[in-house]
Amino acid sequence: MSITQQYLLDTYRARQHGDPTPPAPGAHDWQVMRELPDHRRFRAVLAGRPARGRGRVRAAWARLFTRPSGKADPTGPAAPTRPAGPVISGECAPRTP
Repeated sequence: MSITQQYLLDTYRARQHGDPTPPAPGAHDWQVMRELPDHRRFRAVLAGRPARGRGRVRAAWARLFTRPSGKADPTGPAAPTRPAGPVISGECAPRTP
């Protein structure tokens, strides 16, 4: 029996008994996904392990995809400087007489 058939059977039985209908399959999937990290931290505490704080994955992504702070590395070469102002395509250096 598929999940849809089970849902239809449960809905039919609920109507026959005058009970409220059950939620549709997949109605609370996002809520479950949001609560999963809380459940993992709870299970870690019960097992005697330290509960990790929120944002470990977000911090890892931030470290991977953010630019360096711009501080010069004393051991590495100096960063090239950008010209001041916008660079217009086809712009040439001024002619000297």
